[in-house]
Amino acid sequence: MSRSVGDYRPRDAEHAVLYRVIDEHLGAFLETTRRQADGVPLPAFVEQEFRDFLTCGILAHGFARLRCSECALERLAPFSCKGRGFCPSCGGRRMTESAARLVDGVLPRVPVRQWVLSLPYRLRYLLAWDHGLARAVLAVSVRVLLGFQRHRARRYGIRAGRSGSVTVIQRFGGGLNLNVHFHTLLLDGVFFEGQEGALEFRPLPPPTDDEVGGVLARIAARVQRLLRRRGRDPWEADGVQADPLVDESPTLAGLSSASVQGRIALGPHAGARVWRLGDDPDAPWVLSTVPRRAHLVGFELHANVAVPATDRARLEQLCRYLLRPAAAQDRLRRLDDGRVVLMLKSPWADGTRQLLFEPLTLLEKLAALIPRPRINLVLYHGVLAPHAGWRARVVTYGVPPAVASPCSEASDTSKSGPRHWAWAALMRRAFDLDVLACPRCGGRLRLIATVEDPEAIRAILGALGGWREREGRAPPGAAGAPPSPAGVLGA
Repeated sequence: MSRSVGDYRPRDAEHAVLYRVIDEHLGAFLETTRRQADGVPLPAFVEQEFRDFLTCGILAHGFARLRCSECALERLAPFSCKGRGFCPSCGGRRMTESAARLVDGVLPRVPVRQWVLSLPYRLRYLLAWDHGLARAVLAVSVRVLLGFQRHRARRYGIRAGRSGSVTVIQRFGGGLNLNVHFHTLLLDGVFFEGQEGALEFRPLPPPTDDEVGGVLARIAARVQRLLRRRGRDPWEADGVQADPLVDESPTLAGLSSASVQGRIALGPHAGARVWRLGDDPDAPWVLSTVPRRAHLVGFELHANVAVPATDRARLEQLCRYLLRPAAAQDRLRRLDDGRVVLMLKSPWADGTRQLLFEPLTLLEKLAALIPRPRINLVLYHGVLAPHAGWRARVVTYGVPPAVASPCSEASDTSKSGPRHWAWAALMRRAFDLDVLACPRCGGRLRLIATVEDPEAIRAILGALGGWREREGRAPPGAAGAPPSPAGVLGA
């Protein structure tokens, strides 16, 4: 049974560490970057991401009004910024929704293995801005993986086996550094047509360490050939190559380059390494002994995480890990002198457990993580590709006929379709919280209006004294008829 809304406490966005640092230092950061580039500002989408973040979860910038149909208790739900760069709240919602969509509607009920491809530093910088090149490099690596599965299937007499994959392009590392790398969920076997054209699946054994090394060698060689053909080889001796990012925004190019290297780009410490707490300069650097992991000329591949066909809960956890936001509020702590400490999820090889950022340094790291608008960071290949001939049969493989996606309390699926999840349904799925249950009488909270007009916002918040809930009678009315629930709770 889901917990009630009485257990749910909306986030206090204005007092979170990330909000306070950005609110206090955004102006100085933008001015510093302009001076650094002789008056040339950062790209507009970068500044807009920061400004939108400062409205996320703030009632003063608009909200939805929810009212209990039984006792008239009201709750105000602030709007979100829908940022794609670093907002922990919007990134968390997108993570939960996308993971649910993958598990319920894309990934078939077969074994899945994660293949993670890390790239050399110079290549990370190129791919961070050139999304077309990033997709081309990913396509090369996925073709090698799909070919590897086909080749292994032939050992079992399957000559026309096909596999498929879903890849998340992650742009960040554990230290908020710019680190473009690929997390690929590869079906751990192949589909093929059996008797009478019925689709069948043949699982394959885990790859050996030598096989992972061979796959990485082929990927590295083919990526290097691709870069040479396109004139973008970062290892060319002359080093004289056009840099589109420098041409468009020299400041963002500097921030990105420093972030990839784990260094500071702005201020008196420019060029220095980001401060590490707990590191030991004399710590031995030992290559990992984890199985199914290989290193080669800056490339790294590991494939030791697999999920069996029956464990859908674990598969959803893995999808959330791939889709997680770059920053987590509970890992940030502000010191009395204004600096910010980032606690690492696990210690680094040199013993580092925390990173220490000046406010402007933290903002420069966040700026480098913001993706360009209208680029897709989740990509499908093989039998899971959008136009693959077997896709419709593959995604429903093994699904019981009666299973339906629990996608939308308070959402109009006839308009939005199963791709859109209601806020209430996501909260129930992620945290087992029934946020539409009235904490006072157990009735249901219903959407009655969305409020965006500044004068109406001020009137309502003034009458409520800033509280998110009001018992008994409703707050002063807002202009406009109540919108459909799908427009807000599913937004």
